[in-house]
Amino acid sequence: MPTRNPLMSIFGSSPVKPLQEHMIKVVDAVAPLNDLAEALLAQDLERVAAIQEEIAHREDEADDLKHELRLHLPRSLFMPVERRDVLEVLNMQDRIANRAKDIAGLVRGRRMTIPENIAEDFSRFVSRGVDACKQAQRIINELDELVETGFSGAAVDKVQQMIKELDRIEKDTDEIQIRIREKLFDIERDLPPVEVMFLYRIIDWIGDLGDRAQRVGSRLQIMLAK
Repeated sequence: MPTRNPLMSIFGSSPVKPLQEHMIKVVDAVAPLNDLAEALLAQDLERVAAIQEEIAHREDEADDLKHELRLHLPRSLFMPVERRDVLEVLNMQDRIANRAKDIAGLVRGRRMTIPENIAEDFSRFVSRGVDACKQAQRIINELDELVETGFSGAAVDKVQQMIKELDRIEKDTDEIQIRIREKLFDIERDLPPVEVMFLYRIIDWIGDLGDRAQRVGSRLQIMLAK
């Protein structure tokens, strides 16, 4: 008797099921960044290391699933979603998990410290970046209904509103990022230049989380317009 491919249970008759399964893994990798920020601000290096390893492990799981989905995604989906669109959104989701792993690795590798004058904003910044990723997941979770309704009706309006909320969250992260950079500029002369360089890098990478999540929403808007 032939062995059934376990990935068939993921794909089923839905071309968006693999995206939803993968996004679960992505958010699993991103969510611990809030705990990482808390441990970093407390300078609990042991906890920072543990969380970094957890994030790296979860990103590896997301990466493994991505590779499997790419290999086994049917060539013809016979659905109102093109295979190219599925793969494009999958890649965008993958970049979110990659960035979470980058952030955790830099924080641990550099044994970073966050200046006191930006600590509160920094915590909020990370939190809103995670919020953006979770909002992107909520949007992806609506794809089943969009497919069932042929990308029309109330389901489209609902997703459009969710995309607007994602844009609002991402705008919030941008505003916090600007404020943090301004505060860091005020004190950077008192810090070691190498430390300043990596502080700006981690700020950019955290801001990138929201940007990458927003790109998922923007791609879905394109799909809705087809």
